[in-house]
Amino acid sequence: MIKRLLFALILLVIVIVSGTLGYMLIEKWRFLDSFYMTVITIASVGFMEVNPLSQQGRIFTIFLIIFGMGILLFGISTFTAFLVEGELSEILRRRKMEKSISGLTGHYIVCGIGTIGRHIIEELHQTGRNFVAIDTSEDVCRESAGRGMLVIKGDSTSSSVLRSANAAKAKGVFCSLHTDAENLLLILTAKGINPSLRIVSKAEEDESEEKMVRAGADGVVLPKHIGGLRMASAMVRPEAVSFLDTMLKGQEETYRVEDVSITEDSIFAGKTLKESGLPEKRGLSVVAVKKKERYVFNPSGDERLDAGDALILIGEIKSIKEIRSA
Repeated sequence: MIKRLLFALILLVIVIVSGTLGYMLIEKWRFLDSFYMTVITIASVGFMEVNPLSQQGRIFTIFLIIFGMGILLFGISTFTAFLVEGELSEILRRRKMEKSISGLTGHYIVCGIGTIGRHIIEELHQTGRNFVAIDTSEDVCRESAGRGMLVIKGDSTSSSVLRSANAAKAKGVFCSLHTDAENLLLILTAKGINPSLRIVSKAEEDESEEKMVRAGADGVVLPKHIGGLRMASAMVRPEAVSFLDTMLKGQEETYRVEDVSITEDSIFAGKTLKESGLPEKRGLSVVAVKKKERYVFNPSGDERLDAGDALILIGEIKSIKEIRSA
């Protein structure tokens, strides 16, 4: 549609230039008079002639009216269709989205809105994390944009597409493309743009896991392996699985297992768990404390929290967010 609109504009310019030059050559008029006569002729506004026309000038005017009016009507119909079909609003929406994406920092990029990608997006949305989704399908991108998501249509393995998703300022990338080869290329491309990115990739084949880790992936998930473990768990420990399902799929409140890093300027640094007040916080449980490469499970109230430690918590997302921002 944009090409048609541009084509109509070019034709209109050609007609105006041709009409102006024609009057200047045939009637020997000045440029402004010739240009004025051309415009009122094409527009059919009915004004009187600038100067009396010669026989050749009248014949030229007849052809100018026929061709000029036809091109003008073509241009008007094309512009009307451009507005009616929503392409103008689509361009404005896309520019607004690009502006929103350029202002993001510490966000996540989901590459591939397939079966797995949709679950990733849903989880990020439920836990209140900023993200940008990328997919090659026009229909999928339009549907996602209609749900208020920031989405880019393009090939995720392309550096320009990743840069348009503001990968340089992102926190992590999810590689959920169709094939292991695509995901491997995506890992290399993303790391080339931002070496500090945390990358988690999907792998269909077991042998791809080692290759992806070597390429720079921080985590590799094999859906078939996870699916098998889940089926086994549903059989041998049904109550535990039921509890996790309730926690993950609850509609009223969102409970998750989260990790919170203790930084040097954290209000919890240098305090014991009891002094921090976390064990008494409603709707929150401290499952473990990670100290370097060691995990302290079910820590006591005397466990000291130092900078560099990480809290493993289970609780309501709102409560965890308050602790993360403290």
